[in-house]
Amino acid sequence: MCRRSPCSRKGCAMNDAPVQGSDLRAAREAAGVGLREFARRTHWSAAYISQVERGLRPVNADMAKAYADALGTDPVPPPGDPVRIAHEWLLADPPPVEHMASGRRVGSSLADEMERRVVELRRLDDVVGGTTLHPVVRCDLDAARAVVRDASHTPETRRRLLRVVGELSQLGGWVYADAGQYQRAQGVYLDGVTAATEAGDRPLAGQLFSTLSYMVANVGDPHDAGLMARTALRGASADAPPVVRALLGERVAWAAAKAKDSDAARRALDQVDDEYDRRRPGDTEPDWTYWLNRDEIDVMRARCAVELGDAATAETLLSPVVERYPAERRREAALYRSWLAEAYARAGEFDAARAALAKVPADTGSERVERRVADVTRLLV
Repeated sequence: MCRRSPCSRKGCAMNDAPVQGSDLRAAREAAGVGLREFARRTHWSAAYISQVERGLRPVNADMAKAYADALGTDPVPPPGDPVRIAHEWLLADPPPVEHMASGRRVGSSLADEMERRVVELRRLDDVVGGTTLHPVVRCDLDAARAVVRDASHTPETRRRLLRVVGELSQLGGWVYADAGQYQRAQGVYLDGVTAATEAGDRPLAGQLFSTLSYMVANVGDPHDAGLMARTALRGASADAPPVVRALLGERVAWAAAKAKDSDAARRALDQVDDEYDRRRPGDTEPDWTYWLNRDEIDVMRARCAVELGDAATAETLLSPVVERYPAERRREAALYRSWLAEAYARAGEFDAARAALAKVPADTGSERVERRVADVTRLLV
């Protein structure tokens, strides 16, 4: 795995987004051309094209040009509609897990190492901003994709490796969004859904859609975000432990609050509380839920309250959490202080708002924090 930044490893795409098989498939489908018809127009078989489009074989320059020539379009289309893709994921049967027939064989020891690496990067995200971290995550994600694509493995090892790709995609989308690179974030999230679905991990696929919905709620249409968040929760629920349903339910609540639907937001938040209360010792919980606790649930309820104009509730919930929040988690602490400042500002307590804002550090490496501080500062002018 790539362990330094900037990454000098050959083939590591940090600064440009290579054409993915999913891009080619989206271009073909957008042109209304079936797989066999496209095969007829080119010299490749339908089976080979299907493998390329599903990420099982690499996309080379000849293949990308063939798509452009046969379809009369750019081989890299705009990112797909995430709402449509979410619904397709919910309704589709999971694809079979296929065994890689060629390439270097890898076993469980490499899968162990890659799984440990994901956990390390996830914890690193607690203390490092997206601007710094996203090249490192992208480097690891490229390496994981290459192992899945080019090596051979047993079906169980392949499932584990695909799950690693899905988890790195979730982290990659998150840090891209934190760095303000929203289009890249969306593409990484959706690629991760493909990997998680092939791995048979519906809770992880739901987490990817749900995290994407959170980003869309913040920078796009909150109604689209709400549809994605509800789809993710419903699609993942049958296989998910209570903590996953609670986490995905938070994104439903947030999208509703951003859409100014107070009743839907409160219902979703109450459901989050109920799900979290259903946790039991011995539940098998994915590592990506490690950070969710009662303080974080209170923070989400407070943020929804700010969005819905209930500044008093937001202040009551946020103040104690902010005071005891771990100092090393600078970005999250900064974000929560910005929400506390907004709650004060909307309640007309401008001196308290300025005092809260003054405690936000200027060097978090997060575009989200900078945007939040600018938004709150405008309320004080």
